[in-house]
Amino acid sequence: MNIEAAKELNNDCHSAIVDCGALELTLREQGEAWYQDINERCPHLFAAAFLFISSKEMEHIHAIIEAIGRVVALSAWRDAVLQHTPDIARYTPRAKGVFFGYDFHLNAEGAHLIEINTNAGGALFNALELYSQRDVVAPGKPAASDNLEQVFLDMFRNEWRLERGDAPLQTIAIVDKQPCEQYFYPEFVLMQQVFERAGIAAFIADPAELETRADGLYLHERKIDLIYNRLTDFSLQQHSAINAAYQNNQVALTPHPHAYALYADKRNIALLTEPDSLLAMGVAEMTIATLSMGIPQTKLVDTQTHDQWRQQRKRWFFKPATGYGGKGTYRGANITKRVFAEIMQGGYIAQRMVPPGERMICLQDSEPIALKSDVRCYVYDGQVQLITARLYQGQTTNFRTAGGGFAPVRVVD
Repeated sequence: MNIEAAKELNNDCHSAIVDCGALELTLREQGEAWYQDINERCPHLFAAAFLFISSKEMEHIHAIIEAIGRVVALSAWRDAVLQHTPDIARYTPRAKGVFFGYDFHLNAEGAHLIEINTNAGGALFNALELYSQRDVVAPGKPAASDNLEQVFLDMFRNEWRLERGDAPLQTIAIVDKQPCEQYFYPEFVLMQQVFERAGIAAFIADPAELETRADGLYLHERKIDLIYNRLTDFSLQQHSAINAAYQNNQVALTPHPHAYALYADKRNIALLTEPDSLLAMGVAEMTIATLSMGIPQTKLVDTQTHDQWRQQRKRWFFKPATGYGGKGTYRGANITKRVFAEIMQGGYIAQRMVPPGERMICLQDSEPIALKSDVRCYVYDGQVQLITARLYQGQTTNFRTAGGGFAPVRVVD
């Protein structure tokens, strides 16, 4: 019954509207210059309404995440997924990797894991939005902890403790290529402020600014203890200074190539939907059943099956195996001959189409419109820290839809 209740609330465009005034006030409290930047850079970052999910769907989501954790812990899984990765992915640090993102489509058939990311952005944005809406009267309960800033700070401190024990954490670099040009740059600034309030010197840097020396990795004249890694070069092939310092244990890095290889390489999703392979690894039948129900069938694309894919393409969604952020992804029904030929060269996975959920919203002076929705769980060391949703129109989440963006999630019992 709670699934129907959630669906009914999502179909009501007047239910649980985001208090834009409260959100604006919270954003302005981060600094007026920061507020102006995010307003201009990310005008569709925050959605106009909450998304409702049922407690039964929440249980299913948790079960899928826990099942994946049990599989990844097996030595047979690690042997299987690491054999085709760059050497750096086989280097095993002690750190777990921060801000894993498990993305789900929720529909009448249940919760379906679409992909896993190991450098998912947006957690601090969502923490601010949730905080700003704490007084909004809405059915259900928020799917988040009360003090997410402290939760995230403790996560980074734990990463450092795992790598360096009781040594003091003094400097952190938040690293991305041309960080000031990144869409989520304002979140880098928020993270920098979180660290500095905790007494940790924090810098936002391009990887080209980093230099390896005999005693460690430096940003100009400051030695860096830990890197919060936002790069999308997941194996660090283009960033020699970080690559060398990481493999020589001169800097703590999170998330790191080993975590990406175990969790986020999209070829892993295909393996998670192969029951016979999982059984051969020693995965329990109950775990296999959970994964089979919760992950859409996924296959590797190769040239030998060209005719098969051409005939069936409308039932599949194609993604680059090492892609990110929806880049290079295609709905089979919309693929041109040229793009299809490129996909058939390999390096892609095909995932059976699973429709996303919907949320009706009412924008000012317009008729109600239906936005697609997906649900993201931010996870650390197997534990869900925060659940949010993204509302959008189009093929993938894009933060370009009026009324769309990150949406607070409420759980209906």
